[in-house]
Amino acid sequence: MKRLVVRLAVYVLIFVVFVGGIGFYGFNRHQKDFYFNVRHEPVPSLQGVNIPQYDPNKPTVAVILADSSIPTEDFDFLIPYELLSMTDAYNVYAVAPDKNVKSLSGGLDVIPHYSYKELDNLLNKSPDIIVVPYMPGVDEQKYQPTREWIQQHSSSKTTTFFSICGGSQNLADAGLLKGKSATSHWQFLPILMKQYPDTHWKEDVRYVHEGNTLTSAGQSAGIDAVLHLISQKLGEPVAAKISKEISYPSYQFVQNPKVDHPFYVDIKFATYWLNLGFHWNKKQMGVLLYKDMDEIALSSIFDSYGDTGTTQVLTVSSSDAPITTKHHLNILARHQISNAPKLDKMIIPGGEAKSLAAADVRLWREKGKAKETLLIHSDSPNRYVFEAPLEDLAKQEDLLTAKHAVKRFEYRANGIHFKGKPFPLETYGNVLLIGLLALLVTFCIDRRFIMKKP
Repeated sequence: MKRLVVRLAVYVLIFVVFVGGIGFYGFNRHQKDFYFNVRHEPVPSLQGVNIPQYDPNKPTVAVILADSSIPTEDFDFLIPYELLSMTDAYNVYAVAPDKNVKSLSGGLDVIPHYSYKELDNLLNKSPDIIVVPYMPGVDEQKYQPTREWIQQHSSSKTTTFFSICGGSQNLADAGLLKGKSATSHWQFLPILMKQYPDTHWKEDVRYVHEGNTLTSAGQSAGIDAVLHLISQKLGEPVAAKISKEISYPSYQFVQNPKVDHPFYVDIKFATYWLNLGFHWNKKQMGVLLYKDMDEIALSSIFDSYGDTGTTQVLTVSSSDAPITTKHHLNILARHQISNAPKLDKMIIPGGEAKSLAAADVRLWREKGKAKETLLIHSDSPNRYVFEAPLEDLAKQEDLLTAKHAVKRFEYRANGIHFKGKPFPLETYGNVLLIGLLALLVTFCIDRRFIMKKP
């Protein structure tokens, strides 16, 4: 009986260590590829970088970028930046501890307009709105200036502190959510409830606006929260107009953020984790950066493909010069068309890409190297920009991977129609292969060292 228990323990231990170790390695690789994908390439000259003119008659929005070693979540940054810029009622600036190039999750590099100190000197008061994206505070020393700057302005009675998705953790960390109600991404809420029990975390709403803090749930719920804030500050017709301009399909949540069926972690979540750990043959996808491109369309590529464990997104442009987007954000590509690696797919985002990026697309077709080039929004420019990438993800990968991406986005409309394989054959096949190898290794150890013992 004792020998049987020992043998069973050995089988379980080796299986867990073997399969778990390989899965942990894959998970860490994904973290590096997406959440900690910082720029290592040389930074070109940033002389002449465009900074939007300051209008003292307009209120000011500061959208925070963390230090370059801690990438800021791209959706959380780009969506409020564009939507608030679209109102033309605010000075909207990207701000950071310094003006060095900062990275967003997935590998998009942004040049801040101002450092915290420069913006404080420009305004001589607190910004009217401080947008707090999710910023993993892994390196305490490097994150400290951002926490201190948020806390520095926390006593302002005229500032609205607005977090998107996991950014509520950053607000809670700074002490701004004590005794208040708040929300966050459904995957993150169980952790936050344990970390910050002095905040009343709500699971059944798309956003929570209490006093001078506004927190949103996961990703697309951030659009609801931005439009709600615009409605509060500038009037409901302005919010409705912007919603129509981006073809947003869930405007009803702007007026009533309650949801009947909150999302929770369930068995289907396992596919996401297995992709992170065991999808070894990642697709290499390029995203073409060009002048006056739409920020939300750009975000739709990184979020739809990048955080699935299946795809590595690389930024490419026609030169190494900074590129100014539609609303005056300055971004940098890490590769140029002339030296871009061979890609499985090149994506050109944006409904106006055929005209705005015509010269860049022509140059890419002449000199670029990709099995497929896709102007993903151009054939349906009036469609909500996240729908076509998610449909393409299903074709590229499988239905389970794409459906989890929809759930991760907290997308609650009916505009997506999937076609593809039912589940990730490669991922499940790799898990099965590793499991069989683990059993084989354990069996050999068993026969060699345990079964032969008297």
